Amino acid sequence: MMAGKVKWVTDIEKSVLINNFEKRGWVQVTESEDWNFYWMSVQTIRNVFSVETGYRLSDDQIVNHFPNHYELTRKDLMVKNIKRYRKELEKEGSPLAEKDENGKYLYLDFVPVTYMLPADYNLFVEEFRKSPSSTWIMKPCGKAQGKGIFLINKLSQIKKWSRDSKTSSFVSQSTKEAYVISLYISNPLLIGGRKFDLRLYVLVSTYRPLRCYMYKLGFCRFCTVKYTPSTSELDNMFVHLTNVAIQKHGEDYNHIHGGKWTVSNLRLYLESTRGKEVTGKLFDEIHWIIVQSLKAVAPVMNNDKHCFECYGYDIIIDDKLKPWLIEVNASPSLTSSTANDRILKYNLINDTLNIAVPNGEIPDCKWNKSPPKEVLGNYEVLYDEELAQGDGAERELRSRSGQSLGPRGIRSRDSGRSFLTTWK
Repeated sequence: MMAGKVKWVTDIEKSVLINNFEKRGWVQVTESEDWNFYWMSVQTIRNVFSVETGYRLSDDQIVNHFPNHYELTRKDLMVKNIKRYRKELEKEGSPLAEKDENGKYLYLDFVPVTYMLPADYNLFVEEFRKSPSSTWIMKPCGKAQGKGIFLINKLSQIKKWSRDSKTSSFVSQSTKEAYVISLYISNPLLIGGRKFDLRLYVLVSTYRPLRCYMYKLGFCRFCTVKYTPSTSELDNMFVHLTNVAIQKHGEDYNHIHGGKWTVSNLRLYLESTRGKEVTGKLFDEIHWIIVQSLKAVAPVMNNDKHCFECYGYDIIIDDKLKPWLIEVNASPSLTSSTANDRILKYNLINDTLNIAVPNGEIPDCKWNKSPPKEVLGNYEVLYDEELAQGDGAERELRSRSGQSLGPRGIRSRDSGRSFLTTWK
């Protein structure tokens, strides 16, 4: 009776997961039994792939994280990898690494200026002094849901922080309490006077070749309190942080819509207030920065054939309609804050499983990970490296000289025509 059924385990007791497994007729087993599918927390993935406690997965086993996903999902490592990627492209003389007259990247300037603390403290101070009126945001590298985050606009605040934490982090430089400090986007696009960010879901089925999918039903998360850049409100997190974990404690939090808007609503709103063209360009740029961030980590990612991963991308749009990549989450929340949220996340898991576990049958991780269009559900192919490379020599030439690659349409050297987003 058990023969042909997928045996599943999870250490995340969420109904949106379990309902999806049960709907497929899969059979629950324990971790110590033979399993085919394990939806695990990031803590558990460490043990599965660790040198001491790790074990060999067999061909009929798959898991929902890459072994070193933290190269993308730890705030400090993501920035480090993106910086390395830019330098490599620059060394190759790639047009993607082109800079403007002020030395800013034309196409790869999509993460706010960021330093690691305590390691880059002196570099940070130098940068701070160049623009002393700016606000910076401090985040612990290894925490989520807005924990441990604060804003500063004076060097004395950092000095105080370093003194207060002298006992632990500033001296021992232990990775445990490393922080990143980033230039705060103080001109966010506001809607109804409120700040918001975008949560987009991106599924990666393989890094080499890179194949990734964008979920169409992302959403915006709004702050409950109107935004003010006023420095007197720097410590009011209801003004600055969109995390639902924080906002749900605000007195103006709405339990029906949970301060959320669908991405399609945002798109309609922007098309009507800013115009179709700039809105289209904004969404092309968002897709572009997601693909570039994945390309930046692909060379260092352990592309284990037993793995897939669904990431939660956090993007902030500024008032010039420029998108900024804030961070990437390896375990996007599966807790539902509203009824709509529950449906969205149930469908997200459903569509993810349809791609990761073809036909809901016992997995064979040797398959080519190229599902047919009809099973994608609400996912669409964001980038498929094999297709991009196999699209004919002329296209390849164009993309190699970078002309098809910029979201802003890098101009073709010969014809002066602008190729827009043909990199998809």
